[in-house]
Amino acid sequence: MNNVTTGGLFDLTGQVALVTGASRGIGRELALGLAGQGADVVVNYASAADRAQAVVAEIEALGRRAVAIKADVSKEDDAARLVAEAVEQLGRVDILVNNAGIVLPSNAEDQDFADWRRTMEVNLDGVFLVSQACGRHMIAAGGGSIISVGSMSGRIVNWPFRHAAYNVSKAGVHMLTKALATEWAEHGIRVNAIAPGYIRTELTDEVLKEHPDVVRDHWAKGAVQNRIGETRELVSACVYLAAGSSSFTTGEIITVDGGLTLR
Repeated sequence: MNNVTTGGLFDLTGQVALVTGASRGIGRELALGLAGQGADVVVNYASAADRAQAVVAEIEALGRRAVAIKADVSKEDDAARLVAEAVEQLGRVDILVNNAGIVLPSNAEDQDFADWRRTMEVNLDGVFLVSQACGRHMIAAGGGSIISVGSMSGRIVNWPFRHAAYNVSKAGVHMLTKALATEWAEHGIRVNAIAPGYIRTELTDEVLKEHPDVVRDHWAKGAVQNRIGETRELVSACVYLAAGSSSFTTGEIITVDGGLTLR
């Protein structure tokens, strides 16, 4: 399970990637992007089976193998089963992309503790549990690459919406990335993260529809490029971190935010 490739800097031919929360949005785009570079892909989903199967069909149309596996990454047994089934169905896991996540906005003083805990369970516990299960497999296999989707929210406080729980969970993902990179380097496992800025997805389209002023006056103008990003603009960072081109990169958080955190 060596991530140094022979066919090109970004060639993933013969490797297997597991992408959590891959039935839509950023996860779908990253799954397709990895498949486009030759990887076979396990499409994890929590509830949208039809969407997950549609992603599988898109990957198969690219000539790659793909399977959809339902699992709640926040549950220890589900996380372990997800990795075990991925290995059983596609032979191994060389690349893990921890993408599954939720956001439940609320003023801190009004935050329902159950929502706070659920945010941590999915966004942080889920990353740890699936990474742990994959890490055990990768240690036995001799290496691999783990990529988590953090957020610029792990570095700054987003505004004007309030979601302290989300910000804290993503900051935790960033530190977990550094901790795992340090612990698992001796096993040939690289652990990195991508920190997206505001990216156009179904969720942000809903915000755009209901609060166009927020997107126009805060999200877009906050970035030096004066716009929000597209999901496709995250693919190259993910492929880089998955491929042999990043063989000397570990413990890094790559921010892709159009320059929003520059000022």
